[in-house]
Amino acid sequence: MSLATPVRHKLVTIAGIETFYREAGPPDAPVLLLPHGYPCSSYEFRNLMPRLADRWRLIAPDFPGAGYSGTPDDFSYSFDGYAAWLEAFVGALDVDRFALYLHDFGSPIGARLAIRNPSRIVALIIQNGDIPYEDALGPKYADIEATWALPRAEMRKALAQAINEETLKEEFLNDLPPPLVDTIPPDLWRLHWSLITPQRKEIAIDLIAGLKENRAWFPEHRKYLREYRPPTLIVWGPNDHYMPEKSARAYLRDLPDAELHLLDGGHWLLETHLDEVAALMRDFLGRVHAG
Repeated sequence: MSLATPVRHKLVTIAGIETFYREAGPPDAPVLLLPHGYPCSSYEFRNLMPRLADRWRLIAPDFPGAGYSGTPDDFSYSFDGYAAWLEAFVGALDVDRFALYLHDFGSPIGARLAIRNPSRIVALIIQNGDIPYEDALGPKYADIEATWALPRAEMRKALAQAINEETLKEEFLNDLPPPLVDTIPPDLWRLHWSLITPQRKEIAIDLIAGLKENRAWFPEHRKYLREYRPPTLIVWGPNDHYMPEKSARAYLRDLPDAELHLLDGGHWLLETHLDEVAALMRDFLGRVHAG
């Protein structure tokens, strides 16, 4: 395994939107698709990609309105809208079958993509994804749910007040114990906050507000997992106010054969436990998605 495999940085136009993405690995290798979470971008996969690029082709796009991709006015900034866009993205890159990494908001988006065509999903890697189990959410979700009872204008105002550089920092530090806090680079919140425009702030409000409507979609997500049971690796950091240990274990209700690994980290394991996650992924993908 070479850690010197370069990550390539590219632009492609998808549905009229200039899209930035990172890619690594041979063009004919088995594909691992890496949709990012909030409040991040493909930057979250910058260190993982070289570690697996000797055997897999890794592709990590920036969603519209995030990272270095464009921010059009006429795009549907919703989980459904992003899933439709992600389907167009993999189509433009001529990717037919792939393993799918589900993390944070990338989980409901990626799961929608999987449901659109289950046969192209070779395997799932779930890492502190937004889970489809109402009874296994962490305490931080109660803060979001509390805004749902407000009139829509007041809800959006409350959410807007929670989108600033300090709260982005809190999103990345989350529930980490002190020894691990020092491993989270400030680049994460400072870079991503520097990319927040007034329009992108509204987009973030739309997505967070959309969690209320997304709750009604949970049964469809669970039905997909239960009926198709793709080979699944669950690697989880339980120090996570949104997605603690019980969130990881909830997946076993519909994926009883999934491999579950609990590490002593939090929501952003690729920052704190990169070597462990990469080793688990290499072993898992070597068995279920080898070229």
